[in-house]
Order: sequence, then C-alpha cells, then structure tokens
Amino acid sequence: MDDLVLAGIVLFGASLQWMTGMGFALVAVPPLVLLLGPSEGVVLTNCASGIICLAGLAQGWRRVRVGAMVPLCTAAICTVPIGARLTATLPEPVLMTVMGALVTAAVLLVMYGARVPALRGRKGAVAAGGLGGLMNSAAGVGGPPISLYAINAGWTVREFVPNAFFYGVVVNIFSVAAHGPPHLDAERWVWVVGALTIGMMIGRTFSGRLPENRARWLVLALALAGGMLALGKGLWRL
Repeated sequence: MDDLVLAGIVLFGASLQWMTGMGFALVAVPPLVLLLGPSEGVVLTNCASGIICLAGLAQGWRRVRVGAMVPLCTAAICTVPIGARLTATLPEPVLMTVMGALVTAAVLLVMYGARVPALRGRKGAVAAGGLGGLMNSAAGVGGPPISLYAINAGWTVREFVPNAFFYGVVVNIFSVAAHGPPHLDAERWVWVVGALTIGMMIGRTFSGRLPENRARWLVLALALAGGMLALGKGLWRL
C-alpha cells in the first residue's frame, strides 16, 4: 500500500510540474515527509524534481537567461550545504515543523504575489538564489524564492518556466550530492521511476489544456494544505 501511495504522490506531482513549471516539490514534500520521514522525503524530492527539471529543460534550454541565472545558481550552491546540515542534525519533529512552516509561508507569499523590493536586480537574485538553495536542501522546496524573484523581475510565465527548470537542475544536483541518494530498495525505485515517467507523459499530454491560472491555484492550494498538515503533525510531536 505504501508503494502505491508513494507512486501516486510522485505521479501527481510530476504531471503538475510538467504542466505548470512548478508544483512537484510543493505538492510532494509534505506527503513524502509524512510517508518516508523528513530526510528521505527531502532527498527523494530532490532526485525526482531534478529529473523532471532536466527533462523539461531539454525542450526549452534556448530560452534560458544564462546571465540572470549565474547569480541565482551560484548563491544556491553556496547555501545548499547549510540546508543539508540542518536536515541531518535537527530532531525529526523540529524538522517536520520547520518544513511545514516553510512550505506554508512560501505558498502564501507566492499566492499573494508579494512584491519585495529586496528581490530585484543582482542583489535580489543572490538573495533569492541563496534562500532557494537553503530551502531546497533543508526542506525540498527551493522554488518559491525563485518564483518571487521572477514576479518582482516582471518575468512572464514563458520566461519563467525554462529558467526555473535550469535552476532546478543545478540546485537539485548539489542537494542530492550534499545529502547522498535516498535509501530506497529496488522495488520502490521501480515504482518511483515508473510514476515519474507516466506523470511526465500525462503532464505533456495535458500541457496547455488546463487554464494557466487554474492550474497555478490548484498547485498552491494543494501545497498549502500539505504544508499545514506537516506543520500540525510536527507541532503535535514536539
């Protein structure tokens, strides 16, 4: 049963990520953390998200703004080890509480399209990239700071998606390297890889059919519910 639940989470998150350019980590982290524990849930999210981003980047790499991505990615690489250290040292209830709070806060900020003057220009890119790297390796959710940077930089969705994929590839490679691969048996890896593949195929099939605004709010609503659930469970166990 746990394998079916795991596959369902991965499949659903992968399809949303492919359709909207965001969503896998936001939707998948809370249930994966509840199912596998904080450390394994985070690193599996990093692995799966990195694969999805790499597949998406293969189709849109020509639209990547390399100059804009250098400070974002460089800052993320510097903060990834700090996040990995936090995951390795914090007690599980504390870590779950922190993850739930981060997901909940990040989703609320993105929902309301927060305008943050500090997230503009090169300094803003460094701040967003550094925070994204820390959150990605500590809690598996590095996308919201990049989304907020894109909002404040005035990027369109067409501009955001390939650059988000590029950032996702870089930050997840370094996050997995910092944590080490997830400790799953061969059977579970089969379920995960199969769910990822099918999820990306579903996402590709329905990409553009679901209204962009509706898809975005679906992702954020599910992520908010999951974040609050993880936060509640973490607080209960403190």
